[in-house]
Amino acid sequence: MEFEEALKGKEVEGKEKHVPEIDIIRGHGHAKADYVRVIVGKEVKHPNTLEHHISWVELYGITKDGKMVDFGRMNFEPVYTEPTASFHVNNIDDFKAFCALEYCNIHGLWKNCIDV
Repeated sequence: MEFEEALKGKEVEGKEKHVPEIDIIRGHGHAKADYVRVIVGKEVKHPNTLEHHISWVELYGITKDGKMVDFGRMNFEPVYTEPTASFHVNNIDDFKAFCALEYCNIHGLWKNCIDV
């Protein structure tokens, strides 16, 4: 099995919303900072129990010259945290796309990418 075969996306979405939604937030706060926010279960909340939860979210950016940038991972504690992560992105205009991965402890690995 190839790694890409393990990734699920919008084409196989089930009852719960697993596909990570990606929002660009420009000029936030006093510092006018740019952020990329990843939310799992934006439209339909994903279960958040010990038995069924989102374990983590990762964010990647693809620069206009094709370089992949790993912005990091946010881990979530079931029951006590919601699967929402914000990443402060410097020079956001240098990017042509952002991709997010998330892991559901029951339904596996999910992906989404957006063009900027």
